[in-house]
Amino acid sequence: MTNKEIAKTFQLLGKVMELHGENKFKIRSYSNAYMTLRKLQEPLAEMSEEEISQIKGVGKAISAKIRELVETGEMQTLNKYLEKTPAGVVEMLSISGFGPKKVKTVWDDLGVESVGELLYAVNENRLIELKGFGKKTQDDLKQKLEYFQRTRNQFHYASLEQAAAQTITYLQDKLGEETPVSLTGPIRREAITLDGIDVLVGQTEIPNSLFGESLIKDTAEGQVIYARTAEDYPVRIHLCAPAEFPRTLFRTTATAEFLEAFGADLPKADTEAALFAKAGIPVIDPALRESAWAVERAREDALPTLLTDEDIKGVVHSHSTYSDGINTLREMAEYSRDQGYEYLVITDHSKSAFYANGLQPDRVRQQMEEIDALNQELAPFRIFKGIESDILSDGSLDYEEDTLALFEVIIASVHSNLRMDEAKATERLLNAIAHPRTTMLGHPTGRLLLSREGYPIDHQRVIDACAEHGVAIELNANPYRLDLDWTWIPYALEKGVWISVNPDAHSTAGIHDIHYGVRAARKGGLSADTCLNAMGLSGFSDWLTGR
Repeated sequence: MTNKEIAKTFQLLGKVMELHGENKFKIRSYSNAYMTLRKLQEPLAEMSEEEISQIKGVGKAISAKIRELVETGEMQTLNKYLEKTPAGVVEMLSISGFGPKKVKTVWDDLGVESVGELLYAVNENRLIELKGFGKKTQDDLKQKLEYFQRTRNQFHYASLEQAAAQTITYLQDKLGEETPVSLTGPIRREAITLDGIDVLVGQTEIPNSLFGESLIKDTAEGQVIYARTAEDYPVRIHLCAPAEFPRTLFRTTATAEFLEAFGADLPKADTEAALFAKAGIPVIDPALRESAWAVERAREDALPTLLTDEDIKGVVHSHSTYSDGINTLREMAEYSRDQGYEYLVITDHSKSAFYANGLQPDRVRQQMEEIDALNQELAPFRIFKGIESDILSDGSLDYEEDTLALFEVIIASVHSNLRMDEAKATERLLNAIAHPRTTMLGHPTGRLLLSREGYPIDHQRVIDACAEHGVAIELNANPYRLDLDWTWIPYALEKGVWISVNPDAHSTAGIHDIHYGVRAARKGGLSADTCLNAMGLSGFSDWLTGR
């Protein structure tokens, strides 16, 4: 088990124990273990019980449970509570913003034992009279439940990417190089959320002997075999005749809108590239096969050269131990340099972010002194003095002017009071964008994919304002955010707004999330010459000076 999986097990244990009214101190210890273990970089599976027990906040009891998880994949203490808790009630605990106390209330007072029953109760206005509820709470819960229902049984692209590659390798190895095998569908388009892994095999039958522990067969319907990986990720294997592989791959990769724009008659060809050539247009990368826009651009011979991981020259938007990061400023800088990046923009949280140990002005100056010393030592690598400034409720930035003037980069982001209608949210962002110190707008909608819908904004007005004030927009590369949504990249580029693919890294490992941001950015047609942090050090520095 990974550290995050182990940590989430303790998080669930704490929630289920709270549901059953157990000892508050034990619950707090398990919740603290979750917070500690999810940030730990050294794999717990490779540590001894004695080493684990020496981790701050982890004693002998918790370390024993960790070893139990590592060795068996289960925790008997958790199983004891799960046995007396309906599965639907446990599922309700995973709804963002609907904690154990409220779950217990609807379970005890209304007899609700599933998400479906809860949504029915909400629609019947049965929660309004419950203690701790009310119409506003019920309306908010209804939105969360409907979102939960829409996104269940879906996965982040980051969750499936490795499993998809391993599935292709496994099938190709078993079927032989002469059998064409490829990812297809949304996973080949690198969609940001997916309901499984789609694979195309140029063969009309697959023997049952192919399946085993690595790939488990469930059912077959016509030319589709439904299976699961060892990690229980769903896999759909589509079969076709070898001669039809190129056309079938093309057809199963693209969306209906893309196919309609491309044209109904697909020429027969030996390869996908030959198919495009016969149609008289350049090859369109699978990432762009979402809409008619890409077909139109291809016919005009105006397809962009899509951004690659290697194009990114600087790590923009990162956190250190000065606020809520795991690694020190030095560690973040040296790791970025060793990964081949030319610069790091450190943007710890601002003072209002008390939950993230936000920097008071004296600590801002302390950090800047360390940055000056490191820049002398690490040159030509450079650290830029930045901050992720909270956008306050009225749209102002989170420092007095004399402190704001110290920063080279200010990423303005909303982190609090997220319950806004479109008018309020848009005005709040517009005010922040208009501030002359704002360099970049961070994660514009505040969404968490498959967990929390972002607050609604008028994207066109926000992008127009960024164009007017010379403010860049972040595509937050954390696979749980990927915000700005890629569908708005073409409009931003049309308006001349720079997009920066930022990892929002809270550790050295988080820097690698740039990979997922690039995947999403490609879908919107972003190229190196329209991506802000694809600029080298001198270009980025000149851009800041020019502002």
